[in-house]
Amino acid sequence: MRGAEVMPDVFLPTCAGISACEKGEQWQRALALLSEMREAKLEPDVIFSYSAGLSACEKGEQWQRALALLRDMREAKLEPSVILSYNAALSACEKGKQWWRALALLSETWEAKLEPDVIFSYSAVISACEKGDQWQRALLLLSEMRLAKLEPNVIFSYSAGITACEKGEQWQQALALLSEMWETSLKPDVISYSAGISACQKGEQWQRALALMSEMWEVKLEPDVIGCSTGISACEKGEQWQRALALLSEM
Repeated sequence: MRGAEVMPDVFLPTCAGISACEKGEQWQRALALLSEMREAKLEPDVIFSYSAGLSACEKGEQWQRALALLRDMREAKLEPSVILSYNAALSACEKGKQWWRALALLSETWEAKLEPDVIFSYSAVISACEKGDQWQRALLLLSEMRLAKLEPNVIFSYSAGITACEKGEQWQQALALLSEMWETSLKPDVISYSAGISACQKGEQWQRALALMSEMWEVKLEPDVIGCSTGISACEKGEQWQRALALLSEM
């Protein structure tokens, strides 16, 4: 379909086509349809067109194109929504390990008076910081969420924060986050505990690593292969071969 051939009576079908491309993870085709709509002077609708295009870019891990679409929306004076537009761009930056761009976008949502939500906004940026080895910024974001009275999510927020601490070899901070989860009535999951065990292993804290494993069993959580292997490695670093063998037997 050429741009000159796109008539107003096919506006909705074209929007549906963009949405279909997004669902089929065909970001190139989604952007091509958006371009055709602009060439035909059909103003793309923020919900059905741009948002679908942004989501397609996010799924295709095309953070540069996602940011370009957001810029196009602002230039066209189309108000991006925090859920459909900014969150897709944030997720694209997170997948592309662009933590500084994700932080800039998060600030932009506040400046535009679009209140970020806990799962799709803050969690994506925390995960981006985790992937970028920015544990300090991940912890600051968690603190900012609490100040804004946004309830951190177990999987998307705290787990990413604990993993960021693990990568930064900050076992004390990782344990503090695990304790904080219990204090706020959030039950840590296997991912959270495994990251905490790994942080203790890197910090040569075999006793604490084993304590976390025991705690997991107490709350009816089964350590996965990675968690058990990390616990064994912690025992190896601490020259606790008997405990390592006991863990291997339990596996």
